[in-house]
Amino acid sequence: MNKQTTDQLLMIRPSCFYTNEQTAINNYFQHQTQENQVTTTVKAQQEFDDFVSELRFHGVVVHVWQDLIEPNTPDALFPNNWISFHKPKTIVTYPMYAVNRQMEVSKAPIEFLESKGFLFSNQIDFTSFISSNLFLEGTGSMVLDRVNQIAYCARSDRTNPILIDKFCQKMGYRAVVFSSFQSVKRKRQLIYHTNVMMSIGLDFAMVCLDSIDETKERNALIHSLETTGKSIIELTEKQIHRFAGNVLELQSNNGDRLLAMSTSAFDALTDSQKAAFSLKLSMVHSPLTTIEKLGGGSARCMMAELFM
Repeated sequence: MNKQTTDQLLMIRPSCFYTNEQTAINNYFQHQTQENQVTTTVKAQQEFDDFVSELRFHGVVVHVWQDLIEPNTPDALFPNNWISFHKPKTIVTYPMYAVNRQMEVSKAPIEFLESKGFLFSNQIDFTSFISSNLFLEGTGSMVLDRVNQIAYCARSDRTNPILIDKFCQKMGYRAVVFSSFQSVKRKRQLIYHTNVMMSIGLDFAMVCLDSIDETKERNALIHSLETTGKSIIELTEKQIHRFAGNVLELQSNNGDRLLAMSTSAFDALTDSQKAAFSLKLSMVHSPLTTIEKLGGGSARCMMAELFM
C-alpha cells in the first residue's frame, strides 16, 4: 500500500540563488531585489541550513545534496519539480519549462541516494517531451494523494494535460484537473504550480477554492476530496501569497505527524486553523524570506519525499 507521508527527504543545498528571469515569466510569486547574487546566495543558503536543522530536530531524516557550481541553476533548491520518488523503487523525472531548470536533471543526486542505501530499479523519464514543448513539473504541477492514487493538477504552461494523462497511465493514478487563478494587476492569471494553492495530508486538504473560477471544476475538486475522507481547510488568496498552501505533511522517525512550512505560511494561518492542526500534528516552520521572495516557492518546493 502506498504511504502518504514519509520521514525521509532529499533536499538540495544551492550553490547559487537569485531571481530566475526565465521562470518569472509566469511565476507571479517571484520578486526582484537590488541585492547582488553573492548576498542572495548566502542568505538562501542560511535559510536552507536553518530549515534542514529544524526538520532534523523534529525527527525527519534529511539527505542533503550540495548542488554543483556548474551548470548555473538558481532554482536547484526546488528538486521536487524535476524528480519524484515512489514505491516500489521508482523514480520519475520531468520536463521543466525553463531552459536553465532543465539543466537541474542529473544522475548525481540519485547516485548520492544510492550511496546512502536507497535502491531504484525503475525510472520513468518524461524529459524527452521538452522537444515537443510539453511540460510537467513534478509535485509542483501535481499534488498527489498517494494513498488514493489521485493527482490534483492546476493547468498552466508548466502543467500539460497530455503529460498528466501519461503520468496517470504509468503510475495508476486518476487526475482531477482544473484551472486555478490569482489576481495580478486586476487580471486573473493562471497560478504556475498546483502546490502553491493546495496541499494534501493524511486526512485533510488545504486549498484556495476561491482561486478556481469555474464552478463545475471547483465542485469536482470538493467532491473528490470529501469522498476520500479529506476535511477541507480553505485558504484565501492572501494566505497562499504568503505560501500557506505550499506546505507538506511529514512524519518523524518515531511516527509523529508533522506539517512543514515557512514562518510566513505559519503566520498567515488563522488562530482557528492553527488550533485545528494542533489537535492532530505539530507545525514545523522556519523563515524562508529570501527563498520565497526571489524564488517564488517555499517549503514544500524544497522537499522531495523519499520512500524506502
